[in-house]
Amino acid sequence: MPDTPRHGSPTDDELGADRTDRNDFRESDAQPSSSRPWRSRRDATPAKKRSVLRETVIIVISVLVLTWILQTFIGRQYVIPSESMENTLHGCAGCTNDRIVIDKLSYRFGDPEPGDVVVFKGPTSSWDEGWTSPRSSNTIVRGLQDGLSWFGFAPPDENDLVKRVVAVGGQTVQCRNADKVGVTVNGKPLTEPYVDRALQQQDTTINPGLVDEQDGSTLNSCLGADFGPITIPKGNVWVMGDNRGNSADSRFHITDELRGTVPISDIRGKVRFIIYPFSRIGGVGSDNPQK
Repeated sequence: MPDTPRHGSPTDDELGADRTDRNDFRESDAQPSSSRPWRSRRDATPAKKRSVLRETVIIVISVLVLTWILQTFIGRQYVIPSESMENTLHGCAGCTNDRIVIDKLSYRFGDPEPGDVVVFKGPTSSWDEGWTSPRSSNTIVRGLQDGLSWFGFAPPDENDLVKRVVAVGGQTVQCRNADKVGVTVNGKPLTEPYVDRALQQQDTTINPGLVDEQDGSTLNSCLGADFGPITIPKGNVWVMGDNRGNSADSRFHITDELRGTVPISDIRGKVRFIIYPFSRIGGVGSDNPQK
């Protein structure tokens, strides 16, 4: 007699179908949560946070790299430290000193010319008299300041000054009050509209050397003591402040090894703009005094 299933017992086909249904349930239950259409907002939050953090880090790094490139190769801002370039650039103790931007590209493709206003590093120790490093004595803080300086958020650890180029390599500069013609380059008197003689008259109260010795009241033609003749070496320049009566420029460093001249390699860039205070925003021109 053939075997027949007992009443109420599942057939082999039913058992197989039941096993398949259970397996399908276990497999679907084991799938990662990312495949679930009912994924909760709480499940997505960590991924969103990681994404925002990653994007923020990328933005910050990109800005820092761009800033470093700009500060190193294109331009940089400086604060005018003194009154030596009045009235072209303002700077004094207790006032709102001009903030300027220099152009570093100009001297990568050419040399400074007479009349250019430039920022340069003091080339010899004689220029550093009265200067103190802006760096902290604390090693950690000093390292942080050095790092910030790379991106223009702190001043460089060097004595940077701003003056106007009056003569360049190969030229001879001098001044003799007895000649009553002022500063000459290669024997030709300079034309210097940027020198405010009314300001020089005010300076006589602190600098008697501006006064004509014979007259006793009027300004002398050199706006200071005699100097020169000095022939400037190739690759160097002679710089002077527009505020002649209050500027420790090339005239005051004639006794050093460079005779007061500044190597072009020490020039950080050409002054292009005043960016602060807002009332003085504008360009800084180059008035060639030799024309």
